Amino acid sequence: MAYSLFLRSAASFISSLFLSQNGKYTNHICALFFHIMATFYDSTELYTTADQRALAVEEPISEAFRDMSLFMRVLCFFAVGRPDLEDHWKSLQSEQAFEVVRGRLCSIMANIIAAAGILIATSGGFVKATGSPVTYLDYTLPAPYFLLFTSLMLAMIALLTSGLSMMRWLHTDRQWTQEQLKPGGYFVVSYLLSIVTPMFFVASSLHCFIFAMLIAGFCSQSMICRTVTALWLVTYVVNIGTISVEFMWKYTTSIKSR
Repeated sequence: MAYSLFLRSAASFISSLFLSQNGKYTNHICALFFHIMATFYDSTELYTTADQRALAVEEPISEAFRDMSLFMRVLCFFAVGRPDLEDHWKSLQSEQAFEVVRGRLCSIMANIIAAAGILIATSGGFVKATGSPVTYLDYTLPAPYFLLFTSLMLAMIALLTSGLSMMRWLHTDRQWTQEQLKPGGYFVVSYLLSIVTPMFFVASSLHCFIFAMLIAGFCSQSMICRTVTALWLVTYVVNIGTISVEFMWKYTTSIKSR
């Protein structure tokens, strides 16, 4: 609109200018030229507006995103917090909603990277040690040492997968994500696994470390150490149970709301 208003004003100005100079034929030619250009810009803006409206139309969600197997529903729940991809697909219809999703997933990956780094440093310190500095907690026994080594390996894998996933989300865009999900099948599974896999590895690494310390604590000759380990185990079971119940409640509620 700004271009057309400018051109029409220019046409009127040149008309008055040439009329004052008695240039009747030149006046009509120039005025006609600027009116044609103004009409051209008007039509261009109309086409642009029509294209933007066409892009703003929400694409329908595939029925495959609603009718999923139990495994896919659980995978979706851990990846996007819903038992299906309906809400996630809607978030891909606007740039603002997509930026919110991308920011949340990048934040999750950043937290996983931080947790994996701490686990690598801690497990690596225990694995590298030639012997326990205290006699009442011998973590160099075969079972604890194996679990500590496993925790170290899983933490490295979690660091690698979360870093790659974060790089992917930082460089992806809304259209590319939509194109990846449209075919369904393997592409949807790989999309969800790229989010869930780092969580699985860092959780597995943490549990291996916890079990290593529990075994070392219960194998201790000190009654105080075994008591503290038992209290730690009770705290661990209560927290895991509470989190599991909350997850199950949220999953059931999400299923019933569909």
